[in-house]
Amino acid sequence: MHRKDFIKLSSLGFLGLYSCGIFPLKKRQNTWAIQLYTVRDAMAASAEKTLERLAAMGFNGLEIYGYDGTFFGKNRKEFQQILKNTGLRVISSHHTTGIINKGQGTLLDNWEKSVEDLHFIGSEYMVCSYLFPEERMIENYKKLPELLENSGKITKEAGIEFAYHNHDFEFEKFDDTRNVYDFILENSSPELVKMELDLYWISKAGIDPLLYFDKYPGRFPLWHVKDMKAGTKDFTEIGNGTIDFERIFKVGKQAGLQYWFLEQDSSDKDIFESIRISSEFLAKNSFFLK
Repeated sequence: MHRKDFIKLSSLGFLGLYSCGIFPLKKRQNTWAIQLYTVRDAMAASAEKTLERLAAMGFNGLEIYGYDGTFFGKNRKEFQQILKNTGLRVISSHHTTGIINKGQGTLLDNWEKSVEDLHFIGSEYMVCSYLFPEERMIENYKKLPELLENSGKITKEAGIEFAYHNHDFEFEKFDDTRNVYDFILENSSPELVKMELDLYWISKAGIDPLLYFDKYPGRFPLWHVKDMKAGTKDFTEIGNGTIDFERIFKVGKQAGLQYWFLEQDSSDKDIFESIRISSEFLAKNSFFLK
């Protein structure tokens, strides 16, 4: 093991897991990843310093957001150099549709250029991250599977997988028999449109994710792992909330899990302290690492 890897693993308590043969060796299992939206304020202040800090905390994988023709104000070569300097790699990138909030980096604005730039920095996935409230109309829902499929066809040509990330509104009724989430799953190709399952939002909606794993096995290669406070249902550190992650991770293979990302949308503490608390819990529970 290289010295810098030793330091990184030690900082999160991983060294004991590694030496005991518990620390995973497969590609996905050897990835400790975070969704950068978690540290968006720090990223706005200094992307490079924030990535250095995350690397020092032990992270080696990222899901990014906000691509607008640049990566946090850096062109693709500059951002690629920062990744090399920090030892981080981009696994996935979040993008909005562009239906209402138009702009570069959205699905409807020169998507080919976005795919080209994400391919350049080595991203494996590109994800439709969110429908803004003003986009949540029946006519837009009806068109969504086609938009997602068309986006997935373009990413596939570049060797990148495409996925859709949920919140809780997708589990509201779309018609008499289905919710929006089911409508997307039923009307898009499993080869072109995967799902990034946010375990917090599906839990907040009162839905058991295992029901979806049974109904659509292999469709959920990406997960957001974050926890929910009892009572208020606010965001909290992983391990401090009500979500039974062990039960969910036991069926990760059935779901098609490839990568998962630590995320916390907001915190009542310094966000880096929350990340530390979550990371310690994750490191102590080997089912996250299998």
